[in-house]
Amino acid sequence: MRGQARITDSNVADMLREVRMALLEADVALPVVRDFIARVKEKALGTAVVGSLNPGQALVGVVHKELAATMGEGVADLNLATQPPAVILMAGLQGAGKTTTTAKLAKHLIEKRKKKVLTVSADVYRPAAIEQLKTVTRQAGAEWFPSTSEQKPHDIVLAALDHAKRHYFDVLLVDTAGRLAIDEVLMAEIADLHATLKPVETLFVVDAMQGQDAINTARAFKEALPLTGIVLTKLDGDSRGGAALSVRTITGAPIKFAGVSEKIDGLEVFDAERHAGRVLGMGDILALVEQVTAHVDLGAAQALADKVKAGDAFDLNDYLSQITQMSKMGGLSGLMDKLPSAMTAKAGNVDMDKAERDVKRMEGILRSMTAKERARPTLLMDGKSKASRKRRIAAGAGVQIQEVNRLLNQFDQMQGMMKKMKGGGLMKMMKRMGGMKGLMG
Repeated sequence: MRGQARITDSNVADMLREVRMALLEADVALPVVRDFIARVKEKALGTAVVGSLNPGQALVGVVHKELAATMGEGVADLNLATQPPAVILMAGLQGAGKTTTTAKLAKHLIEKRKKKVLTVSADVYRPAAIEQLKTVTRQAGAEWFPSTSEQKPHDIVLAALDHAKRHYFDVLLVDTAGRLAIDEVLMAEIADLHATLKPVETLFVVDAMQGQDAINTARAFKEALPLTGIVLTKLDGDSRGGAALSVRTITGAPIKFAGVSEKIDGLEVFDAERHAGRVLGMGDILALVEQVTAHVDLGAAQALADKVKAGDAFDLNDYLSQITQMSKMGGLSGLMDKLPSAMTAKAGNVDMDKAERDVKRMEGILRSMTAKERARPTLLMDGKSKASRKRRIAAGAGVQIQEVNRLLNQFDQMQGMMKKMKGGGLMKMMKRMGGMKGLMG
């Protein structure tokens, strides 16, 4: 398509075939893909190609824009404009992550919206559900209303609502029962709870890895309940989250949140623009930048940069600091997950689980060292006592001495690199590697 001035019927077919494949690989339901492709084709045909773009790039722009529009423009917030307590009803199949999401949402409301939150479980069928909600609510810093499997869900929610009113709670989060598949009993029960509570928000919790089947689940819940929003869970998995497109199209409800990790703070406000890039395999660099800003100690990073610039020795404390900061950002897999697929493909068939285990092992070895050893790595590399020190460190970390040696060798190589970066050495090093050839013509 390069060199052509506009997008036409003949040059668009191959490109749309690629888009279709990208959407199907992201597990978007087939009817939704067909409808989407038809809309893109209609908007793209005859589009003039602006400035330096080629028709291929222009079409990617049209696809990205239409994807974002389909999943809801920008960010959809929770509507809490009501007489307190604002009731939020959580609905979805068993295993979608409703209970954990309820606690994550509680934490979000406490921290970001400064609300007083009460949670209650109306799931009387799964023995561990009530206890699980109690545990995760405590982690979130919210309050939990007790219920038992002997009670009727209808009675539980009325008692919780009464308690929330009497104790001036801003928000009541109601975790409902799920099933492994859709059935009439479940739908009748949740419809009754909705009629009883008249919630200000009814959130449909759906597993992003559910793929093609998400469309059937979404349709059933839409028929039973007036859904006001969607929460996508397990977006930290292998899935590109195509379920977002299917569920949004079927329910018409905006996607409000995305679960991005199993941790209690692993809930993000959903941004359609960014998720569109993820579905297309373009990654989520913005989320990565946010993650870095939130979790990386920028002062420590600057101090390390200044240290390297001044030619001061890069020590094992710095090495440990780098590993710790990476863990805070969700580890290797968390970082890789947000990179464009073209970049992650270059990593080849790297065993991410093994790589994560290796990083954890390295952290264990570094933490088994004394502060003095980390500050003066030569104690472990030279001198008579190095063997006994290494034995002690290996025993403390539960590894073989060879692992300690391997870490020290890697550190030695890194220290050598840092020395080369001092005083413009980085440019020389990149020239030597051939990294500057393209830039220097």
